[in-house]
Amino acid sequence: MIYCLTGEVIKVDALTNTAVIDCAGVGYKLTVTGSAISFLSATSAGEKVRIYTYMAVREDAVELYGFKTDEELTTFKILISVSGVGPKAGISILTTLTPEELAVAISQGDIKTISAAPGIGKRTAERIILELKDKLAKGLPEVQNVSSPATAPAHKGNMADARDALLVLGYTKAEVENALKGADKTLATENIIRYALAKLM
Repeated sequence: MIYCLTGEVIKVDALTNTAVIDCAGVGYKLTVTGSAISFLSATSAGEKVRIYTYMAVREDAVELYGFKTDEELTTFKILISVSGVGPKAGISILTTLTPEELAVAISQGDIKTISAAPGIGKRTAERIILELKDKLAKGLPEVQNVSSPATAPAHKGNMADARDALLVLGYTKAEVENALKGADKTLATENIIRYALAKLM
């Protein structure tokens, strides 16, 4: 498995969400997220970049997918673990939503936000929410307080929303509680998540 590539950007195509990176004389073509496209497009000539990668091996092809951060890569792997969600769908979702925004949408059962990604319908969004919450509950029994869309209160507070979202991203309860220590409770949920992720990284 190729974990990351470090090299110079040869080509970036925002229309197809693809980029080519030269690593020691070999040009690797990747399908990348929107944030990776922006990052690579802003790179100066001759400047080296690092892109985190996922290699998908099929019978008829081997494809590389690229991500700006390790966080995006982790979220992508979680997404494609959902039945019916392939790499292209994962890239589409992470081009529309940041890992923080996606985690919040899943924890709040927000079908509309997830289905706003190109090629992602309502049923797929529902499946993502159902399976990821279900996996979270099965894998981490101590955090079964993550509410389902039908029973979730109108607003639990930004800190509680951030806690649920971080759990959806796969962090343990202990890691989440430690990362949230010192967070400003008056911040927006996404900003609290960013604060916690910075500590977790």
